[in-house]
Amino acid sequence: MAGSIEQIRDYIIEGNKNGAVAAVEQALAEGISAASILNDAMISAMTEVGARFERDEYFVPEMLISARAMQAGMDKLRPLLVQSGVQPLATVAIGTVKGDLHDIGKNLVSMMLEGAGFAIKDLGVNVDPDKFVEAVREGADIVAMSALLTTTMANMKNTVEALKAAGVRDKCKIMIGGAPVTQTYSDEIGADGYSPDASSAARLARQLAGA
Repeated sequence: MAGSIEQIRDYIIEGNKNGAVAAVEQALAEGISAASILNDAMISAMTEVGARFERDEYFVPEMLISARAMQAGMDKLRPLLVQSGVQPLATVAIGTVKGDLHDIGKNLVSMMLEGAGFAIKDLGVNVDPDKFVEAVREGADIVAMSALLTTTMANMKNTVEALKAAGVRDKCKIMIGGAPVTQTYSDEIGADGYSPDASSAARLARQLAGA
């Protein structure tokens, strides 16, 4: 068992997508549970990828390649995790705010969060505040907003205000990020946290979820 788990972990860290899928299939054939593969291989691998990024050993391209390898393996696991009743840490509704069409950073954060054990509801780009409100009403525990332009950052504040107006602000945690975003801005608009990159976003989400 340890061999198969380590192999999945190594393939994800290396960014070997085909290897990760094959190793997941092999582990399942050996009778290793989907929960064990998720926790002992995938979450462990993405934690290591994040640590390497923070040590300047990995950069965004390496993180993206590893995250894609993890996601390819996760595609095999997801139905089995649902069948076996494995619960995610929390559900995150993530999107790039209204007026902003950038999605590379948002997509990387989505993959890192899934690799950390969260269920992801990807709302896409140019997301109207009402869409975030709807996601919270449908059960999202965390709202994650991205903006790459200073001109669209205001829609983060508008979304926070929309959540308040709808009476659901206290039902979720809000985290924000993106190139022009700062901790000061997060504090100003009443978000619960700010993350400067995808690696720290996963750690922040775990903190907000109490994990």
